[in-house]
Order: sequence, then C-alpha cells, then structure tokens
Amino acid sequence: MKPAEASLPSNTEVLVKRSFDASAKLVWRAYMEPDLMRRWCGSTPGWSMPVCEMDMRVGGQYRWRWRSDEDGMEFGFTGEVLVIVPHAKIVHTQVFDPGNMGVSMGGEPSIITVTFDEIDGITNVATTIKYASQADRDAALETGMTDGMEMNYKRLDEMLAVIKKEKVS
Repeated sequence: MKPAEASLPSNTEVLVKRSFDASAKLVWRAYMEPDLMRRWCGSTPGWSMPVCEMDMRVGGQYRWRWRSDEDGMEFGFTGEVLVIVPHAKIVHTQVFDPGNMGVSMGGEPSIITVTFDEIDGITNVATTIKYASQADRDAALETGMTDGMEMNYKRLDEMLAVIKKEKVS
C-alpha cells in the first residue's frame, strides 16, 4: 500500500490517511484489541510496548506506554473513549505522557477521530488529531510522529497479511 499521507486541515489539526488491503472489520479489530494493537503499534525496532491497556467502549479508558530497549526512556498516551461506531469510527481523547523523554506535546487533551471506509476490500483509514492549540500541534509534528505512524502502519500491513493468510489456510 502507498505510504500515509499527512495534511494540516486547520491550524490545530493533523489528518493522516492510509489504506490497507483488508476488510474494515479486520482493520477495526487491529485498533480495538490490545493483543493485536501491541503486535503492530508496539513493535517499532528498538522499542517495546510494556503497557497496552484498552477498555474500548464509550466511557472506557486506555493507557499505552512505550520503552526504549537501548536506554529505558519511556513515553505514553492515556485517554477516554468518546464514540464507537462498529467497523466505522472511533473517537477518543488523548493525553501525552512524556515519561522521562523530556519532550512536550502540550498538556491539554487532543481529540482523535479514526474512520474506517471499506471499498472493494481495501479499507481507507483517516485519523484526525485535533490539538488544543497550534503550538501543541506543531510540537507534536516536531517529534516525527507522522513518520512513526507510517512505520507502525507498515507493521499493520504485515500483520493483516498474516491474519488473512491464516484465515484462508
């Protein structure tokens, strides 16, 4: 699949679009199930994801934490699930926890909206991140987050291919 495309629809938003060669139902599962999330979002080379706690229902909480294998540096995100539309949409808050990384992406929660749109077996995922301010958005972009998202999306491609092959076998 083509790499993720990032754009800035407003002075407080980042929009990242990516397509996956899998059904919306399968891509949805990858976002909703902690064991699957850890396989694609927690396997960046040199990093582990020791915490991937997710209660993916309206009002549920989540907590994700990554750790550098090299120096033990950590960061994470926490938030609350606001909207769930099965196989179509997830909306949640997101608060950056800098851990011991010494970086900031602002202290106010962001609102993350992820949509899933399947056309002919290809699922188009659009992730809109709405920050509290332009300064928060710019600080997040400076971390290289969109490059990190694409690295994880490549792992998601690989994981989806394996799951699809297992179902065929």
